[in-house]
Amino acid sequence: MTVTEAPTLRPVTPVGLAVQALERGEAERALALLRGLDAYLAACTTPPSPALARLAHGSDHHTWDSNGPLEAEMLSGHVEGQLLSLLVKLSGARRVLDVGTFTGYSALAMAEALDEGTPAQRTEGAVVTCELDPGVAAMASKAFAESPAGERIRVEVGPALPTIDRLDGEGARFDLAFLDADKPGYLPVFRALLDRRMIGSGGLIVADNTLLQGEPYADGVAVGENGRAIAEFNQAVAADDRVEQVVLAVRDGVTLARVR
Repeated sequence: MTVTEAPTLRPVTPVGLAVQALERGEAERALALLRGLDAYLAACTTPPSPALARLAHGSDHHTWDSNGPLEAEMLSGHVEGQLLSLLVKLSGARRVLDVGTFTGYSALAMAEALDEGTPAQRTEGAVVTCELDPGVAAMASKAFAESPAGERIRVEVGPALPTIDRLDGEGARFDLAFLDADKPGYLPVFRALLDRRMIGSGGLIVADNTLLQGEPYADGVAVGENGRAIAEFNQAVAADDRVEQVVLAVRDGVTLARVR
């Protein structure tokens, strides 16, 4: 993707100021700007519900296989979970697709958000969450069972695209989809949801990890398969006139794409 050069302006964001400080050899100032940023964002964000806090604690303290593909850091977490909750509330979404359950934080955060609205809307609201790994799907299901909002969540175990094929055949349609699974799968899922009109006009597709530790854009950073997949995804979304989108520097990057 070609990044258009902007006029040279004085840096005003914490990241921009930290870059400026590093370029000037002011490492301590750069550290001061960045070291407390994530903690400050969390402190200024509405705290999680007890159910979400329990889920996060269980995921953080689970013994993960050090050689396996799963790790505690894959959890969406507090700030991103609250962002998803607000997106559900602000958009009025009632039917949510969560692609990539892991231990269930994002699905539960969005299910809790569905508790607002009229009794009829609360009855209608539901989250379908897709997970490839049966083990973490079971962990998520256990956490959902411990929360009243868990009744709104349907767990689908298996690869995302075949699941979407089946959901489409069942006539399932969604107001919001959250993509947080294998990165090479993002673009096929994004296109499937749009091609099949499973997300209607005004609906949202939200994608996690779209900055992927700098791999899609940073010079001098080693780029792996996931980085290449995210770069391709970002470019394809930017070129797709069926959506309008913005990339937010939340956690590892979050893209919001609204269907036109």
